[in-house]
Amino acid sequence: MSIPPLAALRAFEAVARHLSFTRAAEELGMTQAAVSYQIRLLEERLGTPLFLRKPREIVLTETGALFARPTIDAFDMLREAYADPSADSVSTLSISTVPTFAGAWLSPRLGKFQMNHPNLAVRLETSDNLVDFGREDITVAIRAGEGGWPGVEEHCLMPIEYTPMLSPALARKHAVHEPADLLKLPLLDRVDPNWAVWMREAGVDFWETPPRPGLTLSTDLHEARAALEGYGVALLTPRFFRFELATGSLIQPFPLVARNGRSFWLVYPKGRRNRPAIRKFRAFLLDEIACDPG
Repeated sequence: MSIPPLAALRAFEAVARHLSFTRAAEELGMTQAAVSYQIRLLEERLGTPLFLRKPREIVLTETGALFARPTIDAFDMLREAYADPSADSVSTLSISTVPTFAGAWLSPRLGKFQMNHPNLAVRLETSDNLVDFGREDITVAIRAGEGGWPGVEEHCLMPIEYTPMLSPALARKHAVHEPADLLKLPLLDRVDPNWAVWMREAGVDFWETPPRPGLTLSTDLHEARAALEGYGVALLTPRFFRFELATGSLIQPFPLVARNGRSFWLVYPKGRRNRPAIRKFRAFLLDEIACDPG
């Protein structure tokens, strides 16, 4: 099949990105009827609908979703190729990442990055959800996972590591001398499967179903706060809580640090790989990590 007319692809890309004929028409400087006509031409050419029209919204069909990602990526690459090279000097770098990585490692370093690039505005957002670069105003994201996400450039930043931590008072109260002693204490977020991994590596027979109700919190930062107050043992990443370990407000009773095969990754659309702001941020992250061996 030959490539469809550019006008139809351009309209499809805008509607797929906004999921709105009205917003696509405003962006393209066209009437809504003209956008609808281009979409209809493309649907007739493909022999299948690309959108489902509902009373208050439109959604991509299965075929529409199949074509949307490569089409959005292609136009993103074209926009990058023809962008004004000087435009990046006043751009905004929008970063999305998970709350723990943002609060425990990234945010204390972002000030340094912004000072080194004073003409570049920086905005940090936190979320556990995957970013849809085609529909959200996000430049780059830092994700936790195993990699292999479609349509994005990926740079592995650091492996996810974890080990039990608790307050010194709680450790003294329960005489924590060997890993099996932790079973006598409240384990924060006991249903976290990483507890079973760490216990298995420590040689402890651990049941994955909690025998009694426990405390489950949404992020490592919240679990660390609960551990600081003596409410239980948290499974935390040592490099994220160096200050607490250095000051003795939290202790790491055992040297064993486990991994689950997941890592933190810097990701962004392939079409943005040459954007100066992203190149600067990528180099900054990799330099900071090189100086922070964990």
